Amino acid sequence: MLAVAAAAMIAGPAMADAVPQPPRPPPPPPQPAKVLKTGYQVTEIAKGLDHPWSMAFLPDGSLLVTERVGRLRLIKGGSLQLQPIGGVPAVHTGGQAGLFDIVLHPDFARNHIVFLTYAAGTKSANGTRVARARLEGGMLQDLQVIFQAMPLKGGDNHYGGRMAFLPDGTFAVTIGEGFEYREQAQDLSSDLGKIVRLKEDGSVPRDNPFVGEAAVRPEIYSWGHRNPQGLLFDAPSGRLYETEHGPRGGDELNIIEAHRNYGWPVITYGMDYSGAYVSPYTQRAGLEQPVIYWTPSIAPSGLAMYRGDKFPAWQGDLFVGALAFKHLRRVHLDPLGNVADQEELLNDQHSRIRDVRAAPDGYLYVCTDETDGRVLRLEPPN
Repeated sequence: MLAVAAAAMIAGPAMADAVPQPPRPPPPPPQPAKVLKTGYQVTEIAKGLDHPWSMAFLPDGSLLVTERVGRLRLIKGGSLQLQPIGGVPAVHTGGQAGLFDIVLHPDFARNHIVFLTYAAGTKSANGTRVARARLEGGMLQDLQVIFQAMPLKGGDNHYGGRMAFLPDGTFAVTIGEGFEYREQAQDLSSDLGKIVRLKEDGSVPRDNPFVGEAAVRPEIYSWGHRNPQGLLFDAPSGRLYETEHGPRGGDELNIIEAHRNYGWPVITYGMDYSGAYVSPYTQRAGLEQPVIYWTPSIAPSGLAMYRGDKFPAWQGDLFVGALAFKHLRRVHLDPLGNVADQEELLNDQHSRIRDVRAAPDGYLYVCTDETDGRVLRLEPPN
């Protein structure tokens, strides 16, 4: 309780400066999801990957895949290439630490630039880092570290690590609160438990919400996050969607806006792993409510919006990888963007779904979080 009170005190001054906005109403209680076994078929694209974490599609249809152990792999012509791509930076591994996201620069076809997130440092002093490099000749070249989350932390948990480019050429990065450092999610002098917004060279945009404020890290875009492992910007709706892990229950789907406090650990719909309260509050003035929450936890990781042409019924719906429940979760949105219902896909694969991507070819791709991880493609039947 003392930690919760301290976090609320830290949050107070920053919230007082925010422009008043209509509060999001509390989300409905979790509803059972229907299990969907028809309307799609599954093709295995590759196997033999060591805990694949993220995917990115190259202009020629090839697929880049990160492995948590610190390798970057290429799937070309439907075949996993034996030789990993060289030039990957040194990665801290162990527990949840490792190589995380890979995102192409919006002008990749011209400049060949890619962005990586990964854990860097030692077990006692590490954090989420962002690097950029050129992909040429099967190598990452001219690699530069452009951002390091501060302060460094101990332990190997809760890094966040997802990226998403925004329409103005800046990009957002999710930073976990490090598990044992939950109060720092409310501390604006710390990057832990935040979503930060950066320019493509790692510098801070002048219009970030806290630029010029003393004792506040200027890269912070939103705060009060636990372990956000899903992030995407949907251009047609103009929304930045995020998913994050709750503790025991209370996983969240959020719509992220600048200068908003998303509550952790002051409010939560989850319990601590011991069964004790993290906080007695699920609502509090000035703290954002999720669009939906999941109790029990599905452990969301990877997030995609489907706007392809192969599955008309899925148009405009969100897809979420569910690590704990070993399925792909379809979140069906109505025309106004409200959650209409949910479905579970890929239950028969019995695999932890780490990432999901809506590809340029109109199909959905997922990767499974296993030592013999796979990349699967969802296609219309026949």
